Amino acid sequence: MKEKIITKAAEMFLSLGFKSVTMDDISNEMGISKKTIYTHFNNKTQLVKESVLKVFEEISCGIDAIQDLEKDPIEELYEIKKFVMLQLKNEKSSPQYQLQKYYPEVYTMIRKKKYENMAECTIENLKRGVEKGVYRKNIDVDFISKLYFLCIEGINDESIFPLSQFSKFKLMEDYLDYHLRGIVTSKGLETLTKYSNKN
Repeated sequence: MKEKIITKAAEMFLSLGFKSVTMDDISNEMGISKKTIYTHFNNKTQLVKESVLKVFEEISCGIDAIQDLEKDPIEELYEIKKFVMLQLKNEKSSPQYQLQKYYPEVYTMIRKKKYENMAECTIENLKRGVEKGVYRKNIDVDFISKLYFLCIEGINDESIFPLSQFSKFKLMEDYLDYHLRGIVTSKGLETLTKYSNKN
């Protein structure tokens, strides 16, 4: 039952927002009593934390599976972007922004995990890109991996990019194009142009 509650809560938090979904909403949606939820979770914060960790694990596993395919590094980034956008598909709420505002401790914990995971993935992607000749040889891999993380976090900041003005899909698309154009070789640019046209 605990896993079912986490799954349903995660789905509702992502589509409706962490603040607006109450324990009553979750119990009504599942057809169980609120008391049942509280036998597994002390409070909403604990449920938010476990739901966020579940989503993080699912996304991490999906990204690992994409990386295991060892595709062209540029193609790999587009596949990861597509996969992540499908997981966080609702544009009516900004999960990261709400998490940061209403559950700062959970946000700090998951941000640290995201950074560690993303740094590893990005460094691996950059090194392979250099080896394959699609990224420039003179790039500073460590610097670019940190910058990539900061920019991905930044475009999710609703105070800078309000949902009323900016589509999450468009932001991700535009940023990925911007990131890659700064590091590709002429060989890499051919692949990037193909993906830009396709998307």
